[in-house]
Amino acid sequence: MAGRGGRPEAAKISVAGGSGAPFDRAMNFVNSLAETVRTLESLSGIRPAIDAAAELILATLRGGGKLLICGNGGSAAEAAHFATELVGRYNGKRRPLPAVALSSDGSLLSCIGNDFGFEHVFSRQVAGLAKPGDLVVVITSSGNSDNIVEALREAKRLGIQSIALLGRGGGKAKGLATCEIVPAGDRGASAQEAHLFLIHHFCERIDETFT
Repeated sequence: MAGRGGRPEAAKISVAGGSGAPFDRAMNFVNSLAETVRTLESLSGIRPAIDAAAELILATLRGGGKLLICGNGGSAAEAAHFATELVGRYNGKRRPLPAVALSSDGSLLSCIGNDFGFEHVFSRQVAGLAKPGDLVVVITSSGNSDNIVEALREAKRLGIQSIALLGRGGGKAKGLATCEIVPAGDRGASAQEAHLFLIHHFCERIDETFT
């Protein structure tokens, strides 16, 4: 409907009577925020696993090993984020540290996926790139991705240590890594937010050690 001067009027949203959409959106925000806060707060209860993972990362980097990091979708973005913080920098000025995001090379992923199956897109890279002293880091909000499970199995077969950042109970990947961190909660988004917090926590520990 046109208003004065022929310009269309802004749509009006009624909050009374038939439409309760604004209230629904507000409640979704409150619920989502509360669940994310609960998931983040649950990390205090699994601090020993977090500390063990941090020490494993630091030991790998001190020994000259590299991190091979992988995930799918949003977790692939977090894998790239982690590798970027290491090779680039997080906060302080320090030397570049070796890390590779296995989910970042589209040509390689499509090659392996096409020739060997998508479940092997990470495990084949682990087989080709991992050396003694390296560390495989998987990030998954469900733990049920076949390519993540295969990456952990390949790391174990090669004798390479691994860290799994999991969610929603851990899924099929639970129990396969050298060290696993499973934040509480059933919401994938909250798990990813906890994983990002953990990545930044690890980066802070890395900066303390190498700056």
